[in-house]
Amino acid sequence: MFRSRFDIKSQPGFGFITLFTFFALYLPIGALVVYSFNDAESLSQWGGFSGRWFVAAWQNSAVQDAAIRSLIIALWAAGLATIAALMAALATTRTAPYRGQTLKYAMINQPLMVPEIVTAVALLIVFSRIKVWTGYSGLGYLVLAHTAFCIPFAYLPIRARLESMDLTLERAAADLYASRWQTFRHVTLPLLRPAVIAGFMLAFVISLDDVVITEFVKSGGQDTLPTYMLGQLRRETTPEINAIATVFLALSTVLVVIFFFINRKKQ
Repeated sequence: MFRSRFDIKSQPGFGFITLFTFFALYLPIGALVVYSFNDAESLSQWGGFSGRWFVAAWQNSAVQDAAIRSLIIALWAAGLATIAALMAALATTRTAPYRGQTLKYAMINQPLMVPEIVTAVALLIVFSRIKVWTGYSGLGYLVLAHTAFCIPFAYLPIRARLESMDLTLERAAADLYASRWQTFRHVTLPLLRPAVIAGFMLAFVISLDDVVITEFVKSGGQDTLPTYMLGQLRRETTPEINAIATVFLALSTVLVVIFFFINRKKQ
């Protein structure tokens, strides 16, 4: 009696499970996108295709303020997180292995391992005391909170790129009496640029979409677009919220696709 040979490429039932999971995840998103073009004011009634809710959202002053605030916070947080991640990646890859290096990796990636709600509560406790001591309650707290949360997202692609880079050119620069700064500026950074851009874009998307940390850290009148949408859902859901969500989805998708292709680039 001969047993059939196991073929890892053939897994009965996996195709059905994949399709079911795909539809379970993306069918609600597809319905949201479709109903963002619903002309009727009720979500339970289809009134034909229309783009008036996109126009209404664009002309809504509260949406404009929240969108501008979200972009400002995301740009600052992504920029600061990328700078910190770049320095951390250089410090943990361009050195000989040493005791405690694994602990540093764990500390840098800590926001990825700890539930976001825990980070949000911790930041709330710390920033609430600082607000009392200083009297300052501006956007700086949101920028710092988002920066801390986004650092590992920028760090991972930069570190991966550094670990895969050939050290030959950097060693050649050192042999030609280039300083460390000159080597970094003229050799390392140009080779690292795709990963830096990818890390920035990934951090930007994470900051732009964040709800939990923002909800805990923000002060009155500091709603970002996600927290504004959350507040509207607690009151009355209209197709205008669907339109905003559709724009968010399109922007995030474009940025993630660009991130994917940039991160694949080899130099």
